[in-house]
Amino acid sequence: MKLCFYGASQTVTGSCYLLETTDTRILIDCGMFQGSKIMKELNYGAFPFDPNLLDAVILTHAHIDHSGLIPKLIKKGFSGPIYATTETIELCSVMLPDSGHIQEMEVTRKNRKHSRTDAPLIEPIYTVEDAVNAQKHFVGAAYNQKTAISQSLSFQFADAGHILGSAHVIVSVKENNTTKTIAFSGDIGTSGQPYVEDPEGIKEACMLKDPDGIRDACMIVMETTYGNRIHPDKTNRMENLARVINNAHQKGGNIIIPAFAINRTQDLLYYLRKLQDDKKIPVMPIYIDSPLAVAATRIFGRNTRNFDQETKQLLEAGQSPFAMPNLHLSETAEDSIRLNAIQGGAIIISASGMADAGRIKHHLKHNLWRYDATVIFVGYQAQGTLGRFLTDGAKEVTIHGEKVAVNAEIVAFQGFSAHADQNELLAWLKAAGGNAEHLILVHGEDDAIQAFSSLVQQKFGIASIIPELGECLEIADGEIKRLKPSKPWLKEIEDRMGYPAPQEWQSHLSKSVKQRSSEEGSAGRAFKRRRKVLLSEANRAYTKLRKDLKLFIDRSNERKDYENLIDTFESISDLLTEVSHP
Repeated sequence: MKLCFYGASQTVTGSCYLLETTDTRILIDCGMFQGSKIMKELNYGAFPFDPNLLDAVILTHAHIDHSGLIPKLIKKGFSGPIYATTETIELCSVMLPDSGHIQEMEVTRKNRKHSRTDAPLIEPIYTVEDAVNAQKHFVGAAYNQKTAISQSLSFQFADAGHILGSAHVIVSVKENNTTKTIAFSGDIGTSGQPYVEDPEGIKEACMLKDPDGIRDACMIVMETTYGNRIHPDKTNRMENLARVINNAHQKGGNIIIPAFAINRTQDLLYYLRKLQDDKKIPVMPIYIDSPLAVAATRIFGRNTRNFDQETKQLLEAGQSPFAMPNLHLSETAEDSIRLNAIQGGAIIISASGMADAGRIKHHLKHNLWRYDATVIFVGYQAQGTLGRFLTDGAKEVTIHGEKVAVNAEIVAFQGFSAHADQNELLAWLKAAGGNAEHLILVHGEDDAIQAFSSLVQQKFGIASIIPELGECLEIADGEIKRLKPSKPWLKEIEDRMGYPAPQEWQSHLSKSVKQRSSEEGSAGRAFKRRRKVLLSEANRAYTKLRKDLKLFIDRSNERKDYENLIDTFESISDLLTEVSHP
């Protein structure tokens, strides 16, 4: 048996694990890498395995860092089933096309730049159409239901309590007249969340009946996102949220909340509804500015069978978080643009949760510089993201090529995380089998994963394995042989890109453009002229540009094509920034 770690290893994104037995090859998750430009570059290369040879994919949950490269996998030749819970399938039906749309729009904007510099055009990782086509590969599997993939390999889901539909995956492998069990934790939820049940004890879920009887997991692949941290007292999180909202309301500015469209946005609606009903915060206009979040909220409303009892009681009492009179849903680009005119007194919740992409960047751009504004982060912020820069105390950030001063109050709450903290991770491990034959720690940044590894050694006497990206483990007769890549993946990308690179695809620039950039300065735009240019000529060019811009704005207003308008303005801003800051 062989287990390879092609994502979420010594990092928190890109979850992807390849399990090979004598006759079966399956993938656990196929996630997109998020964060720094170096990390995102991993999304563009070829898979380190042949998608055509995979028998199946098992998906732990719908978050993009676990599901985001599934359309690419199918595009590259995978044709088998993708097993997931019903809720995960529904969420992926809106999340993956949304991801494809974001990539298409980003590539369109980048290709306008490339066209101006004679650089080769690029293609999105996948398109909306690719994401829609991927949906036919999904196959539903219920919690605690055994599903056979081959004669030697089966699996079952257990409720992970992370987001709607999230699951632990317990794989049973029969080899050489023995049965081995491998438990993949996926993302482990925290207790006391809205909607979802608390994480199900993996020990009970691992009690799979086989010819040899009942046994615990012999190997555990476990996430460690918060392996070095303990969440603040969750019993006070609503009071803390109320305090920040009341202070922000008194200042008069807007409250901007970057939030993941799936689960976190719905969690916020749950808390805001309760605070309003209890008269602990004023009733303010609440805007959900994300087509994906709106679609996800509707999916939540249709899938209540696995909700916890408290949420079911609220729905029965007519206190649905999805039906507040002051809740406004912004789906179109025009709806989103109108929010920029709001000077204060509103709560704007928008994706993405790490402020790394999407409409939230526009709202931050229009509010960060305001002294009366408040920005509330309610989730983990990965290294290299705009959210991490802001929560780390940046005084100035760059958004869409423009420098923006950070005058708004920045507040970060950890108590709203959907991930288990250190104490909960330890409790989960104890239930899963503190005497596991092997423990493999993944999905954590270095400080978190190392701290948790040391703690596990102290409490359970288990020496954890911490694989690096691209590493494989050969498992035979209870022994493990580690096969590391010849060169660390990220180091290889850094060398190839000449880090730090201006863009993920900078390495694809044509030779002529590279030469021109080196000759004419790092901006690569200030082309040399063969004659002296007069001021009158510059003035005429400026006047023509103003006329062209006005005509373009008028035509865009007539067509209501505001998205193209924004993209064009951003491209102009990026160009001017590069020229003025060589």
